[in-house]
Amino acid sequence: MKDIAVNTIKPVVLSGGSGSRLWPLSRAKYPKQFLPLYGGKSLFVQTLERVSTRYGFADPMVIANEEHRFIVNEQAKEAGIDVPRVILEPVGRNTAPAVAIAALLAYESDPKTLLLFLPSDHVITDTPGFHKSIECAAHVADQGYLCCFGMQPTRPETGYGYIASGAKVEGREGAFLVRDFKEKPNAETAEHYVQDGGYSWNSGLFMFRADMVIAEFEIHAPEILTACRTALAHMTKDMNFERLDKTGFQAVPADSIDYALMEKTKKAAVIPSQFGWSDVGSYATLASAHQADAAHNVGIGDVMFEDSEGCYVHADHKLVAALGLKDMVVVSTDDAVLVAPKSRDQDVKKIVEQIKSENRPEAELHSTVYRPWGNYSTLVIGDRYQVKEIVVYPGKRLSLQYHHKRAEHWVIVSGEAVVTCGDDVKTMGVDQSIYIPMKAKHRLENKTDQNLRLIEVQTGSYLGEDDIVRLDDDFGRIKP
Repeated sequence: MKDIAVNTIKPVVLSGGSGSRLWPLSRAKYPKQFLPLYGGKSLFVQTLERVSTRYGFADPMVIANEEHRFIVNEQAKEAGIDVPRVILEPVGRNTAPAVAIAALLAYESDPKTLLLFLPSDHVITDTPGFHKSIECAAHVADQGYLCCFGMQPTRPETGYGYIASGAKVEGREGAFLVRDFKEKPNAETAEHYVQDGGYSWNSGLFMFRADMVIAEFEIHAPEILTACRTALAHMTKDMNFERLDKTGFQAVPADSIDYALMEKTKKAAVIPSQFGWSDVGSYATLASAHQADAAHNVGIGDVMFEDSEGCYVHADHKLVAALGLKDMVVVSTDDAVLVAPKSRDQDVKKIVEQIKSENRPEAELHSTVYRPWGNYSTLVIGDRYQVKEIVVYPGKRLSLQYHHKRAEHWVIVSGEAVVTCGDDVKTMGVDQSIYIPMKAKHRLENKTDQNLRLIEVQTGSYLGEDDIVRLDDDFGRIKP
């Protein structure tokens, strides 16, 4: 990346999606970008790593859903990557407002900043090839073009939009003007695109110069730009988080960058590329990113295949055996199981919509829920009782709090806890326990450099997470 001297490239990682088509692995409050779906690390961490400062990029900016803010920080910390700015969206507004927000912020420092926009939930297996395409795009974007990255198709895919390449960009090998954008085609049209050779998949990766993309917003989507300026004017700062004004951002029209700008501008350019890209937008595309066996099956976890072909089976917690199946998706987690034909994997979101309509928790949460201080897993739920396993990270503590409708009993399994109960503060070790009465103020703290693990038994008339009254909190979660 040392050859890119035209500007310092500023990565902007877009992390606002919910990944509903990968349910039950992906849930609204812990979506697919934070899961290790490929390569042993989360897709979010892999995205940060391939645009890290060691490759010559500037520090990244992350634009994320407000509910995911602590997951963003925790995963970046674990990866050893500094993310000085995390812009929090109070509501989802698609990609165009996110691009406008990033461009307006970058413009304040340098109007000619090159911005590289990266969805946080994509797989890219060829990092050197990726960097080579970035280098080409940087020179083209610095000339004033709005660059997109087209993936050379390997099959007649009907789940992607396509980009038709036009004339070559003068003075830059490997770059073309965009002749047209095509919606997701039917199978026959997709086959024609592949045979033609002049079409590529629209990857959703973009590079723009800040001043140029702002100028195009002024022409083609001024209402988005104006509303984003209003949301930025009332932005508040909290640690490395910058919260967009909720009222202002709710007024921003929701639109994708493709519809708002790319399909309207006369300055669109495409860099046809091959760097092992997948948007992991369905179980079929997730399966294609993995090595299959001789029968074209992909098994993740404790999986057995017998007389099965072309299946994707994911087992999180128990053995899953597939017998006599063909082209099926089977995903088993500890609280849900999905069974569907591969040909219907785009319709998984319909199941999620049904779950939401019944107000079931499986659409929002895994049985393991992540908090800024650690995580908890629900082990058993019964009439007037609930059992959880709680993990507190080193140096972290929960809020000082109490509950109106439940009491708690804690048993230390590993590590050392500093426990506040009423006016008493004590240090507790393995196999020690304590009872927390209803309405007693309490706090759990881990002052060691090892994880603290305990079992919590809750009893009472109501056991919901909203029965928490916080008196003091390290993470700004006290309601006014």
